[in-house]
Amino acid sequence: MMYKNALITGGAGFIGSHIAEKLLAKGINVTILDNLSTGSTDNIPKNVKFINGDILDPETINKSLKDIDIVFHDAAKVSIRNSVNHFFDDAKTNLSGTLNILKAFKDSGVKKLIYASSMAVYGEAKYTPIDEKHPVEPNSPYGISKLAAEKYCLNICKNLNIDAIALRYFNTYGIKQTFTPYVGVITIFITQLLNNQPITIFGDGNQVRDFVCVKDVADANILAMESDLKSEIINIGTGKGLSVNSMADILLELMGKGKELKKYGPAQIGEPGSSIADISLANKLLNFKPKIQIYQELPLVINWIKNVKRNSTNAS
Repeated sequence: MMYKNALITGGAGFIGSHIAEKLLAKGINVTILDNLSTGSTDNIPKNVKFINGDILDPETINKSLKDIDIVFHDAAKVSIRNSVNHFFDDAKTNLSGTLNILKAFKDSGVKKLIYASSMAVYGEAKYTPIDEKHPVEPNSPYGISKLAAEKYCLNICKNLNIDAIALRYFNTYGIKQTFTPYVGVITIFITQLLNNQPITIFGDGNQVRDFVCVKDVADANILAMESDLKSEIINIGTGKGLSVNSMADILLELMGKGKELKKYGPAQIGEPGSSIADISLANKLLNFKPKIQIYQELPLVINWIKNVKRNSTNAS
């Protein structure tokens, strides 16, 4: 099916803004709904309709869905660590906000939903690489809220005869990621090193992560849109692992910093150990093949964060 008008919730944010660029390149009209709590108007491409609003407001959602035929739902609280102490706010946005969107679908022209889920739904890996049949036993409030919202999306959309695909993102990195102390270890480490601050590795650092570039994640969303799938859950990663220690060492070398800036702290509650995606289903159903090599992309990410820091300093 061809789509003309897309809505991206959280479209001023990290992943949503990259999806917006891909959709515009396809000639699709894009509307972005974002409350700018972590997103930025700087991320919004030109020729996009922007609605400054919240998914917790049903009236705003109804307004945003006018003439929309496909929705990319990326608006969420996205911190595993922060969700432990702020589980109510996490659930309110990730679950109640999603339910508001699904409720509004009934009186809309939406034909398809692409839901941004997370590898956090798996919890501790029983085996790696993790395929979609792996037990879902989230060990953080964030993982619980994403799993519940994912199940609601697939169930309600089926009842409404709306196609729904849940993409379980693994550790996404890249340009346009907002710095917070809780999300995106690569962005956190680069920002700290640019400020000549030590980087803190929680746990022993031997935990392995599947770092997938946001550009590949955005491509996966487009492939999901163009597919004929009716209802599916699909992992989006690279299928390759890199330890947090190795990532820290790579960044220290790229940025000309000494090993004395590498520190260790206690393991954090709710954060999983090693996790690598099995992406064979994504390859089979979407023909998804990640293109971006992390060693090629990291210098671009470093320069982008450096420019953001420089512009922010000049503005003040």
